[in-house]
Amino acid sequence: MMRRTAVRLIVLLAILGLGLSAGLEFAPCSPPIAYLEKNAFHIPTTCPPPAVAAATAADIVREVEPPAISVATARSRHFVDRLFVSGTLVAREEAEVSSRIDGVSIIEIDAEDGDLVKAGQVLARLDKTQLEAQLAQNDAATARADAAIAQAKSLIVQSQAQVSQASDDFDRAKRLGGNVMSVAQIEQRETTLKTSNAQLAGAENALSVYEADRQSRNAERQELQVRLSRADVVAPVSGIVSRRTAKLGASASTAGEPLFRIIRDGAIDLEAEVAEQALPKLAAGMAARLKLPGVAGEVAARVRLVNQEVDKASRTGKVRIALLDVTGARLGAFASGEVDLVERQGVAAPASALKIDGENAELMVVRDGRVEARRVEAGIVEGATVEIRDGLAEGETVVARAAAFLRPGDRVRPLPDNVSGG
Repeated sequence: MMRRTAVRLIVLLAILGLGLSAGLEFAPCSPPIAYLEKNAFHIPTTCPPPAVAAATAADIVREVEPPAISVATARSRHFVDRLFVSGTLVAREEAEVSSRIDGVSIIEIDAEDGDLVKAGQVLARLDKTQLEAQLAQNDAATARADAAIAQAKSLIVQSQAQVSQASDDFDRAKRLGGNVMSVAQIEQRETTLKTSNAQLAGAENALSVYEADRQSRNAERQELQVRLSRADVVAPVSGIVSRRTAKLGASASTAGEPLFRIIRDGAIDLEAEVAEQALPKLAAGMAARLKLPGVAGEVAARVRLVNQEVDKASRTGKVRIALLDVTGARLGAFASGEVDLVERQGVAAPASALKIDGENAELMVVRDGRVEARRVEAGIVEGATVEIRDGLAEGETVVARAAAFLRPGDRVRPLPDNVSGG
């Protein structure tokens, strides 16, 4: 029994010794160790006095600095609100040049694709041989009509003389009466007068017919001359030839495919489809810059026409943007660019600093080393910069990044960010 008690005491002392050793190693200045040193054991520790320990803790607290954050200074700058557009290059106005006579062949072509032509310039020539032969026949028919008219006029003069003579004879016979001339002679002279009048009327009618025939020949000649003039296919407007389908030897037709297509004045537009929400922002005259395939750099352009109709299926409307320089532009090619909607001066901040919740926008502003939440009104966004229309003044410091991890009133240590609000 006593042996068991002695073993337990030895184990307890061993445990106590181990605990004391651990206390000296990890907490030499703790109150239990100090008590043991004072009352029972001599423990050589280097514990500082209580006043020195308190001063050291205060220094540690003072050495803890606020977190460093990236900030940017709000600056005034020029903003441009742009709308992206894309579409197909089309002719502003295209003239179709077709043959105006049928059944004649093309014997000469004087214009090719891409040629710059002027109004009235000959583009192609048609065969005139048949028309010239018909004109010669008309000349002969006209000459016959002139001869017939002359003959009819001569016959009229002769008939008028006969009428005059017959009238005089008849008047003389009536004055002499039945004492000198018989009734039969008087009736004969009357008949002669009537016959002469009939011949005169016939000659006058013949003259009318010949004159009508002459007028018909004149009209026929005019038609032939018009057709001859149309044998030269000319450009109705000045511009650039966009397509030539005329072929040598082919028979021209008024109902066939146009022989030439001309871009009037060489004017080319970009026909773009814009979402209905953006259509009210567009207006004629707005500046634009387009990118054309195969053309280095941007091409200056200007909004020419905004269609008032919206497609029911796609909910888009068409916009025509006129190219100010058509060098290198090709009809049917795809092109894209931007239209300058609004230009104004405003206060700029990094877009990364803006926190948007529904219709509300908020920035974190640093003032006197502390964070302050600021409700703002955002405007135009250009790349990494956003326009602040209300709620931020030029020169204020804005938290550029990590604003979501800060709360109003937090102390911070601002560091300039590479992304500037200017």
